[in-house]
Amino acid sequence: MMMVKWLDPTDEATVQRWEKFVENCAEASFFHKSGWQEIIQKVFKHDTYFLFVENDCTIEGVLPLVHVNSLLFGNSLISLPFAVYGGIAANSEAAAKALEEEAERIALKLGVAHLEFRNLKPRHTDWPTQDIYVTFRKELHTEVEANMLAIPRKQRAMVRKGIKNGLISQIDSNADRFFKLFADNVHRHGTPALPKRYFEALMKTFGQDCEILTVSTPDGQALSSVLSFYFRDEVLPYYAGDHEGARDLAANDFKYWELMRLACERGIRIFDYGRSKVGTGPYAFKKNWGFEPQALHYEYRLYKRDAIPQNNPNNAKFKYFIEIWRRMPIGLANWLGPHIVRNLG
Repeated sequence: MMMVKWLDPTDEATVQRWEKFVENCAEASFFHKSGWQEIIQKVFKHDTYFLFVENDCTIEGVLPLVHVNSLLFGNSLISLPFAVYGGIAANSEAAAKALEEEAERIALKLGVAHLEFRNLKPRHTDWPTQDIYVTFRKELHTEVEANMLAIPRKQRAMVRKGIKNGLISQIDSNADRFFKLFADNVHRHGTPALPKRYFEALMKTFGQDCEILTVSTPDGQALSSVLSFYFRDEVLPYYAGDHEGARDLAANDFKYWELMRLACERGIRIFDYGRSKVGTGPYAFKKNWGFEPQALHYEYRLYKRDAIPQNNPNNAKFKYFIEIWRRMPIGLANWLGPHIVRNLG
């Protein structure tokens, strides 16, 4: 008999079975890992509903859900906030249907305005879909030099500029240098920073599958940093930040090349450049590396609203807020930011 259950993070045996399923399910991603439940509960104080469907003691599907209820940004049930991928990961349509029915039951019980699945592939063509996001994924060559030559000429010249400038990359054991660069970077763009304790929790929870690479000058000045996730044969550079002087030294370009080079040497097959909004600078930057955009299918089940929420910097109503945030002292921004960004997801 197929049954839908809720994951108890203290049940180590079930957590291990969940992790084994995610590792082997083709539809699963790094963001389906059970560790997200504790991180979101402890860092952001949101209620979580990590569902799995079981048939004869065998897990056949999982669905991580988080309830985000905010006066500013609405009441929603999401799979998964703070993630670019989510939704149902299942081995059969029957398992997927059972999980979706339970998700809708929870959504109605909570009285949310909408249910959101952040899918890589479409599931409901009849649900409203957010179409402003794409992802960039590319298979790496097995040889380092082949990956260098696969980068388009102009972008390759920027990588070589960073090399000629004597830049150095290093794997960091803590989030100190990364957070300083990250917080400064998002502040310049007028958006709130996630709290430092979040990145520390990522490193603690995911261990060697969460890694920070920082690029510095020969004399040790940190210029650019990236926090990446490793999942199966993929690397996902996920959070990044850089110093204002990084552009002149091509530190950002060198950083991603070093990540690609190290991934190749480790036998990683897929470089996942992550999500970007169509028509933005990051979108163009990733295209310049020879990556092609792949549509993301963020599907919404609307209950108490007529349209998909637009809680992103492209929304004109946030323009004034962004300008104010840029002028705010960074110390105040870093203190206030986590209280806001916890509800954006």
